[in-house]
Amino acid sequence: MHATRPLPEHNGPTLGRSAAEELSRTLRVVADPTRLQLLSAILGSTDARATVGQLAEVLGLTQPTVTHHVRILVDDGVLVREPEGKFVWLSLDPHRRDAIEDLLR
Repeated sequence: MHATRPLPEHNGPTLGRSAAEELSRTLRVVADPTRLQLLSAILGSTDARATVGQLAEVLGLTQPTVTHHVRILVDDGVLVREPEGKFVWLSLDPHRRDAIEDLLR
């Protein structure tokens, strides 16, 4: 039998279950180099938004490849689509932006 010792004191609260589940989901979705590049390119753009065509050009990828990864990010709620005229702009969901920015630092 092992004697149990108390955990050392730490500053701040323990991560709650729902916060841990959301963070885990986000980490799974962004754990891909192409998706990290897409997010970085969007955040680094002038208005923090971009189209699939712009992302494909900047990253040297095909539009179908970008669309595939964008769909995953949109389905998880990391990115939002904003139709404007004949363009569809992609940007980070405001509720997830801080977490993504922290991951990209």
